[in-house]
Amino acid sequence: MGDRHSWTAAPATAQRARSVLAAAWSCAVTAEGGREEFIGVHTVAEDGRVLLHLPDDSTLAAAAICAPRGAPSAVLEFADVAPVPVRNRIRARLWMAGWFAPEDGHLAFRTTRAVLREAGGAVVVDLDEFAVAEPDPLATAEAQLLTHLADAHPDAVERLTRLVEPDSLHGAVRVQPLAVDRHGLTLRIERASSHGDVRLPFHRPADDLGQLTERMHILLTQASAARRPRALQRLRTEGDV
Repeated sequence: MGDRHSWTAAPATAQRARSVLAAAWSCAVTAEGGREEFIGVHTVAEDGRVLLHLPDDSTLAAAAICAPRGAPSAVLEFADVAPVPVRNRIRARLWMAGWFAPEDGHLAFRTTRAVLREAGGAVVVDLDEFAVAEPDPLATAEAQLLTHLADAHPDAVERLTRLVEPDSLHGAVRVQPLAVDRHGLTLRIERASSHGDVRLPFHRPADDLGQLTERMHILLTQASAARRPRALQRLRTEGDV
């Protein structure tokens, strides 16, 4: 069953890719025929270059120091994982192909191609746009925001379902906050054997946590005024009959 979406307010591809990169804590590097998983070793420069701070005994670091310019070629992979437990928690993957070069005690990755895969498919990221794009201002705070909403305010999540088209809620057994950015909130609607996502756009972008609080308050006010019954509340009532 398809779900109705409001995608008129959403991050551009380059900004979405930068947001995945900014929030990721781990990365996988495939180079020289091998694959290594790293946690907490990368930072991101203002122009989007990935900087790896590897231990001295890293085989990747040794290979990069000894290799000529443009080698070793490598592919970096970053996964965007939903902070709230839901089905299919990987919301997106970002692949970056390029090569490493030693720079001031770390490895700088020079990207030649970047691909972002989300639920709608894979898109090649324009590198010029990627270099000048900024991460969503809520990207690094999103995990804490969503887990707090899910754990401390499940009643608010349930109330927000009043803003969702009835067709998208048919057969719903659980609704969880899946993502939030400056443009809107996305809900994951889970059914017995399937799921779908519905986006609730803000009336205008939120540039900081204070503005996000105000945008969420407006959504909840709109939901309270809606005449539709809450989906999960209705299902519980029907189950008690």
